[in-house]
Parts: sequence; structure tokens; C-alpha cells
Amino acid sequence: MSKTALILVDIQNDFLPDGALPTPDGYRVIGPANRLMHQGRFDLVVATQDWHPANHGSFASQHPGKEVGEVVDLHGLEQVLWPDHCVQGSRGAEFPGTLDIRPIEAIIRKGTDPAIDSYSGFYDNGHRKATGLGPYLKGRGVDRVYVAGIATDYCVKWTALDAVQREGLRTSVVVDATCGVNLKPGDVEAAIEEMRGAGVELVTLADLGLA
Repeated sequence: MSKTALILVDIQNDFLPDGALPTPDGYRVIGPANRLMHQGRFDLVVATQDWHPANHGSFASQHPGKEVGEVVDLHGLEQVLWPDHCVQGSRGAEFPGTLDIRPIEAIIRKGTDPAIDSYSGFYDNGHRKATGLGPYLKGRGVDRVYVAGIATDYCVKWTALDAVQREGLRTSVVVDATCGVNLKPGDVEAAIEEMRGAGVELVTLADLGLA
């Protein structure tokens, strides 16, 4: 029997407005995430957690003379440089206290290899190693996923793209339960169009009866 899962992407302290890598509307996703979890629509809920070692190669601090937002080559892959964030064991890496984590069945940690970043909840950025999320979902009979969380233009986007393109899952993004970094103006809109073009269904809380 097919099952439906909710994937909550990187709802962590460092991605909230007062965190190390803030999204302006980060707090806005917590309430919708809680409502989605408790709606009864989903057979299981999983969450991804950015979980970087302190010397992670995506951190601008590891590249003397480089600034946040610059792009470098990191072992053959284009890498945007970020502030130090979601360091393993730090408060910034934790889920905010207002997020009800009780319904979450599994937490998938990503970005643990200092040599490569992992925006997607399924794979690292080079698709060299899997996180285990794909087999976890398939082992529970999941063939449809809904994605919410942070950030629309990075980790939500890549999680959704991998879900539909590499895992063959029917995939929906709850757009008003996400928020973006918008490093460059228009990034969120471009991400939404990229997801739509790849076959990701874009839905709202109202579509799910949560207006």
C-alpha cells in the first residue's frame, strides 16, 4: 500500500532571522510545519538536519581572502561560500523549541563531509553519496512526498528535485510553508520555476485544507 511522507527541510536555529545564516521569513515556516505534521494527512514525517563539521569547506572562514556569497571550486564542484552555520553540536544546528519534533519519525543529517556540501536531503551536491533518506522512505512504502522548510532556493529545491528526478517519487512542495535565502533577487522565483519544470507539484496550505 502506498504511503505519503512529509519532509521538513532544515528548520534549524541558524536559518532563522537571528541565526548565523538567516532567512528573513524563517520563523514563518514553523507554524505551518506544525500544522502539517498534525493534520493527519501523512503516514510519516521525516526531517533533514544540516550537520556540518567546524571545518566544512562551504564556510567562507575556511577560504582566506574569500567572502560570504563568493563562489569557489570545492573539489570539482561549484560552491557558494556561507557563514559558519549548523556546526555539529551547536545551538544553531538544533531545531527551534517552537517546532514540535514529536511526530518526526527520523532525522536525516547531511553536510557531514567537510569536502562536499549537501543541499538535498537525499544526496550530496555531487550525487556521490546518498544520505539514506531514499531507501528509508522506500522501505516504508512511500511513493509520494510533500516538502516544506528552509530554504526554497537551496535545500528545499534540491530535495524536491532529487525526490522527483532521482527517487521517482511523486513530489509536492508546500510553497507557503517554505522561505528563501534570496542571495540574489529573484532566486526564489527561479527555484519555483525550476521545480515546476522538473515535474514538482507546487501546492499551498489552502490546497491542503489549512488556509
